[in-house]
Order: sequence, then structure tokens, then C-alpha cells
Amino acid sequence: MIRWTSSLAMIALAVIAALARAASPDVTWGATVVIASGEGHRGPWRMNESEYRFVDDPTVAITESGIGGVAWADQSRKDLFFQAFGPDGRPRLEQPVNVSRSPKVFSWLPRIVMSPRGDDVHALWQEIVFAGGTHGGEIFYARSLDGGRTFSDPLNLSHTTGGAGKGRLTAELWHNGSLDLVMGPEGNLYAAWTEYEGSLRFNRSMDRGASFSAPIRIAGARGSPARGPALAVDSAGAVYLAWTVGENPAADIQLAKSSDQGCSFQLLSPVHRNNGHTDAPKLAVDGKGVLHLVYAESPTGMLQRYHILYARSSDGGKTFTNPKRISGWRPGEFESEHFPALSLDGDSNLYVIWELYTRRSRFPRGLAFPTSGDGGRSFAAPALVPGSIDPERGVHGSQQGLLMRKLAVNPAGAIAIVNSTFWWDKRSEIWLLRGQSGARVAN
Repeated sequence: MIRWTSSLAMIALAVIAALARAASPDVTWGATVVIASGEGHRGPWRMNESEYRFVDDPTVAITESGIGGVAWADQSRKDLFFQAFGPDGRPRLEQPVNVSRSPKVFSWLPRIVMSPRGDDVHALWQEIVFAGGTHGGEIFYARSLDGGRTFSDPLNLSHTTGGAGKGRLTAELWHNGSLDLVMGPEGNLYAAWTEYEGSLRFNRSMDRGASFSAPIRIAGARGSPARGPALAVDSAGAVYLAWTVGENPAADIQLAKSSDQGCSFQLLSPVHRNNGHTDAPKLAVDGKGVLHLVYAESPTGMLQRYHILYARSSDGGKTFTNPKRISGWRPGEFESEHFPALSLDGDSNLYVIWELYTRRSRFPRGLAFPTSGDGGRSFAAPALVPGSIDPERGVHGSQQGLLMRKLAVNPAGAIAIVNSTFWWDKRSEIWLLRGQSGARVAN
């Protein structure tokens, strides 16, 4: 954990927040709501005996009617919790519901998807189970068929000693939360994750999560570990899977496609070859079948200064437009921009957020938010997500890694953003911000 509470740094952050307080003029934002809070204590790593007392790891989904579902980790209880919020921002459940129910084992970095009406809630997460390998990690799943009021017993999907859920950059550095979950138009569920030992795994459920297929290996090896998988499904049921590669300073975004609902995958050409390091891809498919991709790139190699690139494909992922940079702040404000998230509305408007770093080697301190109203051909200048820079809130989580999904948008343009903040030995918070886009986003 890195501490930095310099008064100069806090003053600089306050100035930046004041200069960029206005968000996109095409989005009306509601108030930021704190939905969970805790201490800010993180002791030394002692596996599942670690003394962690903070909340962290939020993720979000949103239904067609604007019901927002949020899941997060309470490290002091070592469990994941779920709460649903109405369009008015009020909780729909009397109390947050315990999803993981494993109080002796850390549960981290969930993903959730919800059916269009919100009756079905599906959760996927990383459980720090030590099963005999060099690193602990298994992938667990649970579902609710009553809007999140109750969840099924957690199901281990991975059964591996490879350290599931870890996205390795080097032997000594990785991000947890290297996993993803999506729902197809017919209700099928598709899950993917990577292992510290290198493999990228995929499995599926064709019965609303009642059962899952055995995992299949898509890519990855011990010396070339897959990292940061991202899934998307088009209206015809084709499944896209993107990822990047660790242990490689010039890694490119890799892509595979399944045309048979995940039974098999065809490996496609890398999205764009260059000498820089690419990381943390996110995918989405619009109603016309156009595949949209955002990711981070560091032109000078791994762990240097990143910016955010966007590309799209109109031929099923065979070819992509030349990647274009959609990030960028005035020199001296932020050193690096990394870990994007992507979502679409029903009119194929694009919404993106990413992490902002005042020092590239430290935790992020803000969230950027640009939009595109013409299918990705152009983007509005990125604005700050309201409230995402606050010197009194500390740094952004997750403390376990930043391969997360913090953004969701429904077909009507209702927006939900979640974040976690951590102030060392003071407090931690999970907060939710709701917004509403206009009918079209102008550029």
C-alpha cells in the first residue's frame, strides 16, 4: 500500500476538480450516494488471515427500467454484498444481501449481470482459495431469481491450482479481478477468467445459471500469460473475447470469436500491432453488429504512461479501424490514464470512463468520462466524473487490482457509475452516481 498525503498534492487535486467540475453537457447527473462505508485499515498480507478492514471492489449493472444493481466486497467480513437501487436512487432491499457467504475466505472483484427486467441477477467473483498451487484463486458463481433478495449457493467454476482470477504482468506483479461475465440475448451466460499460471479459460451456461459447462482453454501459457479478459455478445448470439498478454513489454490486444454460442472459438488477428504495451480491453456490440473496443496503451512499454485508445470493427472482428486516442488532459494535470470501461445505449451512443493518475506509480485519483454520439467516429472531450476527485476521500480502489467494471448504461441512456475510495487508517467508501443522457449525445 502506498501512502501519500502531501498538502501540495491535495491542493493540486482540489484545483483540478474546480477547473473541471462540469461534466458532459449532454448528461444530467444526480447526487453521489455512499452505499457502503468502513474503516481504512489494511494490514500486511497473511493470506486469509490478513487484517483487512475496509470496503472495496464495486461493480454495477442496470436494467431496462433503470434498476441499478451494485455488488462490492466488505473486507472485514470477507464477503460480497448486493443491493438494488431504483431509478430514484433508493435501495430496493431492506439490507444488502450476502452473496458469497464464505467468511473465512476473501471474496474479491465481482462482476454482475441482470436480466432486462431485473428478476435474474448473476454474480461472478474471485475467491482466494488456496488449492495447492503457487497462488490462491478460484472463480465462483451465484444467481438470484428474485431480484437479488436471495442467492443460490456459490458454485466453483474453475477447480484449478493455477491461481484463477489473477492477471499477471510479471512474476511479481499482477492484478486480481481478471475475469468477466456477460449475458446473451437469449439469456445464456458466458464467463471468462485468467490464471496466474497463464491460461485463459471460458465456460457457459445455457439454463440461466443452473449449470455450467466444463471450462475450455482459449489461450495463454506460463511464459505468455493471458490477462484482463473482456466479453461481448451481439444480437445474433456471436460471442467475442478480448484479452492482453503479460510478461511482454509489447503486448497487443488479442481477440477470439465464437459463432456457435461458445462451443468453440476462432482466434482472430491481433487488433493492432505496435511496439507499445496494450492493456485492459473492454468490448461492446451495438444493434448494427459493430464491435467497439477501448483499451489502454503505453507507447514506451509496460508500467509507463498510458493513454486510452478506441477502435471498432464492422466485419465481425476481422479488421478494425486504426486506433485513435480518446484521452488526454492538459500537461501536468495527470501523468497516466488507464483501465477503461465501456457501455452503449439503445441508439449506439458510446460511454467510456477510465482511471486518472496524478502519479503513474500510485493509485488513481479521478475518473474521466467522454461520450460519442456517432457510433465512435468522434468523441466529446473527456470531462471529470462528478465527485471522483476529492482530496478528502483518498485514493480510488480497488486495493486488489483495477481490472473492474464500474460503468453500466441501459438502452434509454440511464447511466450508473460506481467507485471505491480508500483513505489510509481513516475510512473507505463505496459510492454510486446516477446520470441520464439526452436522446442523442452531440459532439
